[in-house]
Amino acid sequence: MLLHVGTPKTGTSYLQDVLFHNRESLAGQGVYYFADRFDAHFLAALDLMDLPWGGIEEEATGAWDALAEKVRAVESGTVIISHEILASASWQQAKHALDSLGDSEVHIMLSARDLARQIPAEWQENIKHRSVVSYAEFLDEIRDPAREGRIGSWFWGVQELPDILDRWTQGIPPERVHLITVPPPGSDSALLWQRFSQAFWLDDLEIDFAEIDRGNPSLGVPEAALLREINLEVVPVIEPADYRPFVREFLAHRTLAKRRGSARLALSPSILPWVDALSVSWVEALSGRGYDVVGDLDELLVPADLAEKPFVDPDSISSREVLDAGVATIDALLQEAIRLRASEARLEGEVGALRAELEHTRTLVPKERARDGLERRWWGRAVLKVYRVVRFGRSSREA
Repeated sequence: MLLHVGTPKTGTSYLQDVLFHNRESLAGQGVYYFADRFDAHFLAALDLMDLPWGGIEEEATGAWDALAEKVRAVESGTVIISHEILASASWQQAKHALDSLGDSEVHIMLSARDLARQIPAEWQENIKHRSVVSYAEFLDEIRDPAREGRIGSWFWGVQELPDILDRWTQGIPPERVHLITVPPPGSDSALLWQRFSQAFWLDDLEIDFAEIDRGNPSLGVPEAALLREINLEVVPVIEPADYRPFVREFLAHRTLAKRRGSARLALSPSILPWVDALSVSWVEALSGRGYDVVGDLDELLVPADLAEKPFVDPDSISSREVLDAGVATIDALLQEAIRLRASEARLEGEVGALRAELEHTRTLVPKERARDGLERRWWGRAVLKVYRVVRFGRSSREA
C-alpha cells in the first residue's frame, strides 16, 4: 500500500493523471489505483478530514471508507492512494486513515519542493481558488508565529515537511517512508517522473502517456495580478460552482497560463534569509531520520543564486503589463463567445428540426389509429382495399 500524502505543487496532478488514465492497464499488472472519476482520491481526502470545499464536500460523504474497503479487499499486488491535501491531516485523522487500511504493508510517500518555489506557488494557488489577498499580505500571514490565520495554518499544514511526516509515519519504520524531491529549475523535464516511477515501483510497467495533462500550470506575475483584480470583482457575485469552470479553468488555466513570456513569480527578497534558515533546519532534521530519499535533500534548500535574480512584485507591477494580459483575456473570451454562439445556433437548428418531426408524427397518430381499426374488421379491410386501388390508380395515371 503506497499512500502519497502530498505536498501540493510538486507534480502531484501529473502523477495522478498518469495513474488515472492507466488504471485499467496497471490493474492488469498488479498495481491498483481505485478511482471511478479523476477526483476520486480528492473526495476521499475531503471525507477523511471533513474539509469544507465550496460545496464539493457534499459529494464526498463516505468516500474514504469506500476507498479503504477496496484496499482491504486486495489480496496481492500494490495499491496507490494519492492526493496532496492529505498533507494537512491531523495526527488523529492520519491514524484513522492508517487503521482503516487493514493489515496492508503501508509505505508513506511524500513529494517535496524547496520553499523558494513553494511559497510563490501557494499564493498563486490561493488566487486561483478565489483569494483576493495580496502577495505582501500572504507573506505576512505565513510568517506569523502563531499560525492562527486561515492562510498560515493551511500553508504550514501542507508544507512543513518534518511535521507532515511526524503525523503520517505513526509506527511505520523509516525504510518504508519515501521522500521524493522535485529537481531544481533547469533540470531535465523527465527527471521528476523518473523519480516518481522509481519511488512508486512503476519502472518496469507499461504506461501510456498519450493525452496526459502535464499538470497544474503556473501563471506569470501580470497574469496573477490580473486574476486577483478579477477576483475582487467577481467573487462576491459568482458561486464557487461557476467560478471553477469559468474563472479557474477557462481564464486561469486555459488562457492566462498559456502566456509564457511574462516574468515568473519568485520569493520576495525581504524574506529570503528567513526562508533560507528554515530550509536548512528542515534538511538537517530530515537527514537523520533514515528515510528513503529519492533525489537529494539539498534540493530542498534555497538556490544559492536566487538573491541575484530580479524580483517582480505582483502588488506593484505596471498597469501596461496587466493590460496586456487583460487584452489576451478579452480575446480569449470573444473567441469563446463566438464558439458558443455557433454552437447555440446549431442546437437551435437541431431543436427546430426535432419539433417539426414531432408535429409531423402527431398528425400521423390519428390516421394510424383509424387504419388499425379498419384492419381489424372485414368490411374495414374491404374499404381500405378500395381506397388503395383508387389512390394508387390515380397516382399511376398522373405519372
